Amino acid sequence: MAAVDATHDPQLTSWVASANAAGSDFPIQNLPFGVFRRAGSRESFRGGVAIGTEILDLGSLAAATPFSGLAGQALAAAAQPSLNTLMGSGIAAALRAALSEALRTASPLAGQLKGMLVPQSAAEYTLAAEVGDYTDFYASIHHATSVGRLFRPDNPLLPNYKWVPVAYHGRASSLRVSGFGVTRPSGQVLPPGGAAPELAATRRLDYELEVGVFIGRGNELGAPIPLAAAESHVFGLCLLNDWSARDIQSWEYQPLGPFLAKNFATTVSPWVVTLEALAPFRTPWTRPPGEPPPLSYLDGAEVRRAGGFDVQLEVRLETSSMRAAGRAAQRLSHANFRDSWWTVSQMVTHHTVNGCNLEPGDLLGSGTQSGPAPEEAGSLLELSAGGTRAIALADGEQRTFLEDGDCVIFRAWCERPPYRRIGFGELTGTVLGAPARR
Repeated sequence: MAAVDATHDPQLTSWVASANAAGSDFPIQNLPFGVFRRAGSRESFRGGVAIGTEILDLGSLAAATPFSGLAGQALAAAAQPSLNTLMGSGIAAALRAALSEALRTASPLAGQLKGMLVPQSAAEYTLAAEVGDYTDFYASIHHATSVGRLFRPDNPLLPNYKWVPVAYHGRASSLRVSGFGVTRPSGQVLPPGGAAPELAATRRLDYELEVGVFIGRGNELGAPIPLAAAESHVFGLCLLNDWSARDIQSWEYQPLGPFLAKNFATTVSPWVVTLEALAPFRTPWTRPPGEPPPLSYLDGAEVRRAGGFDVQLEVRLETSSMRAAGRAAQRLSHANFRDSWWTVSQMVTHHTVNGCNLEPGDLLGSGTQSGPAPEEAGSLLELSAGGTRAIALADGEQRTFLEDGDCVIFRAWCERPPYRRIGFGELTGTVLGAPARR
């Protein structure tokens, strides 16, 4: 596991003034990676690092060759149109350390680097990596239990849940970066009280508040990743929204699980926060008394000591009426990733225990992250009790599920004195109407 070091010093400041502002998601202690270009330009996409309200252009920086050794090698990889090579190199921590020194107040490189800053407001983004495969887990026992009560009141939590990190393989081709407009999907829906399904646009469109995990170094086919080595195969974390059509899902999910209800869109935040940046915010991983311990391949002293991450998660909703009136988006819920039943390392180890090979840039979703309290639910399905209880919004509107024009906003951050608060930025997506059927 990454250790706390000089890059986490809360006294560090940057010559990029906006990085020193209280409440900034991107102080010098963070330095997340993404892929960008200037909005509206025909420039090539290239790697960047968020610092305050700016992006340090790693393409321009690489051309100046300011670093040698591992940091220089990592910088050359980070200048590419995707971060797959950097993720698979296993040396991104050396680049983060070099960038930390270069961006500090009084750095001798400040004058050279100032011309390489691009305002985040003037940038457009693409996915941080070319994602070959995407797997979505179901790692929140609070979400699994709440949803299970809606679909199976007499048997909400299936007997394998507490033993197996349950997951399904998602659709990599429909992954998009934050800001993507989500077209309302159609599929087979069984009308209430009906005897036969119909083809219809979903009436129960939902979001799922998730943490995304980008794989770094891969593993060979047939070579499982042991738990003690799992985090050395993880590049970093991001936010993920696994959009879901609940009425399509309820009709199709048995016996083989999600299909059209999930594969139409999944959106991901542009910035990937490295495990090195998250080192001060580790938490013990525990199970409540009386719960079964995991099988030995998913258990270990290190994962119990600090296998969790204290990441606060928030969902806000901006309706088209709010937007037109200039009103702020309304918070719907707040949860924490530390409440996950399974850790990042356990998900990686279980994914490969059968010999499955992961590749640099592969993406794992944590599954909807919900906490133990009702207001900590990570989906409208839970907040509205399956659509039976309308959620009152401050301007008099109500929601059970998403309507056209609604913009869903996810945010995440870590804070623990004496360390500087670090954030993940925003993940947004706006619901578009269903296309005309031919």
